Amino acid sequence: MKTRRVQRSSSITRRDFLKVAVSTTALGSIGLFKMEAAAHEEGNPFTFAYVSDSHLYERKVNERFVRSLEKGINDMNSLDPQPDFILYGGDLAQLGLPGELELGNQILSQLKAPVKMMVGEHDWYFDMGKKWRELFGKDIYSFDHKGVHFVVLNSVIVEDYWTKPKMTPMERMLFMAQLDNPNGRSFTVGKEQREWLKEDLSKIDSSTSVIVFSHSPLYKYYKPWNFWTDDAEQVQEILSRFDAVTVVHGHTHQVLLNQIGNITFHGMLSTAWPWPYAPRGVPKLTIQMDRADPFDQFDGCGDGTFDVLSSGQVNTTYNLWARKPRLITYEEIPRLWMTQALGTFEPGPSY
Repeated sequence: MKTRRVQRSSSITRRDFLKVAVSTTALGSIGLFKMEAAAHEEGNPFTFAYVSDSHLYERKVNERFVRSLEKGINDMNSLDPQPDFILYGGDLAQLGLPGELELGNQILSQLKAPVKMMVGEHDWYFDMGKKWRELFGKDIYSFDHKGVHFVVLNSVIVEDYWTKPKMTPMERMLFMAQLDNPNGRSFTVGKEQREWLKEDLSKIDSSTSVIVFSHSPLYKYYKPWNFWTDDAEQVQEILSRFDAVTVVHGHTHQVLLNQIGNITFHGMLSTAWPWPYAPRGVPKLTIQMDRADPFDQFDGCGDGTFDVLSSGQVNTTYNLWARKPRLITYEEIPRLWMTQALGTFEPGPSY
């Protein structure tokens, strides 16, 4: 496994001075992270992987998305050494049906490494998470692993639109399962969960590396497609006291980068299909990929790799299955801001 050491440069902040060796690997639909969590823990690296947005139907309905997830699982099981854990990034099912979630659980159970789950709206709104919780447990939780504090949120909470019109479970689910839905409801983290987040983080020192997993982006990207979290600013305020925070989100199915204050956001690729970019509001740092080839089922899909620095920031490689990888380094982000401001920003090489 190749190891990269990030060198100090004149543009690096004081917090970035104590950087540690990072190594990454990726296969199939997996983003594999290997990091040393803090300078005082040098020599104690760990690895975790992610897979996201598989949108499974039952096999008799659609075998294609099943094969895509199975491809990722086989690749993940081939990793040597195995990651410490694997996080699933949400939207395991397409319609949240018990059979879809059970199929997903069956496929994920073939993983050698432990799995930590995050929920997406497609998993939730058929039965309001009943089957998901039965299979996978809590939808909101945190954990510490080798000096890093991880938070897993349920960011797809919406106001009740189904009780008054007496919608059936499937009507409620189909209402949520559309991209361009003029009657849709904006996602939120919600007041109750924000209070939980405040309490959870109150015990964490501000210098601790914090990594948040959220299915929807914790910023406002494009509301008509619900690439949006309505109370994003309130969540960002809770995270603002930390030196640096990384948010890794699913849902948007595309190469996506954003930075707001101390928070850097990275979108995950999907194993099912790529979404197009929104017609407006794309974050300025985003390096867009070309439109996917509709005749190549893997084009625009894939995985990402994250080199996580001791400062809590990350370097990201988007590994698209049918295209060249695209590396975005943390040191590159200020340059992208500057070239954008000067009108000299180029979207990078064609994918």
